[in-house]
Amino acid sequence: MSTKFLRRGGRAVAATLVLSLALTGCGSEEPAPAAQQAPAESTVPVTKPFDGVRPTNVKIPKIGAESNLIAVAINKDGKMAVPSAKKPMQAAWYQLSPVPGDVGPAILLGHVDGNKQPGIFYKLKDVNPGDEVLVDRSDGKSLKFVVEKKDQVPKDQFPEEAVYGNTDKPQLRLITCGGVFDKEEHSYKDNVIVYANLVS
Repeated sequence: MSTKFLRRGGRAVAATLVLSLALTGCGSEEPAPAAQQAPAESTVPVTKPFDGVRPTNVKIPKIGAESNLIAVAINKDGKMAVPSAKKPMQAAWYQLSPVPGDVGPAILLGHVDGNKQPGIFYKLKDVNPGDEVLVDRSDGKSLKFVVEKKDQVPKDQFPEEAVYGNTDKPQLRLITCGGVFDKEEHSYKDNVIVYANLVS
């Protein structure tokens, strides 16, 4: 799969043509056979050292979701790495996107389910405009974002420009899987994407 590199708030963001989370990282109640497991979870660590300011925690009061945040990047196949589905309550920050609170679209990822249990973003589809998303950072700042809109889109129609495109203000993107589970592909057919703006 080819990868394009885009500039987001002065930082390089590697965005796959179809978001790899959409393909392999949302979890499922029927895990794929071992031979079909995603390389991101089996051969490449999803965390790597990050010595700058970073987000440390995310909380969505409306749906009772809260998790510390690990940093993920790109695996050896050029796809976005994701947290292990064995720990579906773990959320992650895509560290090639802006730090939440900086100008641009900061990207947070989470499983809808995994390991036969609900994931951290299991109820993300229930978030609506006006709901709050709270993010803490390693520099002690606590940020409040307010949801602007929510989309559910087929994975083969993933809206790259809307998700990764340059913005002139700090924004947040929350991404997980949704829709019907495809047993043959061992993947959900859609992505749920929440867009939020920094308010304080």
